[in-house]
Amino acid sequence: MAKNDYADTGLIDTSVGGTAAVSEVMEAAFKGADVVNAEHVAEEVDEVEGVEPSKAEEAEPTPNLEYELGLARAEVEEWKDKHLRLQAEWNTYRRRMNEQREQEKALAAQNLVESLLPVLDDFERTISYAEEHGSENLLGGVQAVHAKLVNVLQAGGVEAVDPKGEAFDALEAQAVGTVADESVPDETVAEVYQKGYRMGGKVIRPAMVTVTTGGPKRPKEEE
Repeated sequence: MAKNDYADTGLIDTSVGGTAAVSEVMEAAFKGADVVNAEHVAEEVDEVEGVEPSKAEEAEPTPNLEYELGLARAEVEEWKDKHLRLQAEWNTYRRRMNEQREQEKALAAQNLVESLLPVLDDFERTISYAEEHGSENLLGGVQAVHAKLVNVLQAGGVEAVDPKGEAFDALEAQAVGTVADESVPDETVAEVYQKGYRMGGKVIRPAMVTVTTGGPKRPKEEE
């Protein structure tokens, strides 16, 4: 219904004073509606803000966080295991290298001694020849050199194996012949043709000997 229609019905005063009064009434009505709506919205906001999250919601991590945490822990354990295995492998490698170096040193020293032994043999043969033929001047010089060489070898842990008169020991001597002798126990070393040598408790060259046969059996405690 148009404004003029309301005027025609006489419900609204169309005079200047009446129109102003109607406007004031309508404005007051709209203001009142706005106040009511604002108060209602404020109450709803207060209600929403007053709701607190439950303890379960605060304590429980999200599934994604739990998954990531599990992956991180697994990776840490994996790296720990790798570190321990690498450390063990390094210790084993270092120990083996140390053992190998010690073996190489021992082998080098043994090779040196073995190369000197023929020289020592020659000295001893020369001394024996000089003693038999009375070459005193030669004998004195050779004996001095021989003594010096023996001292050097002894300082390096070398000792002679000279088992004459002892029970034959196949670990330290090599039998190159036999001689009949009933006066001594069987398998006694009769002569030493060439001395043996040991170094660091290890025989590096066995002695070459002859052993007796035909004698009484040697007591077991002497074998």
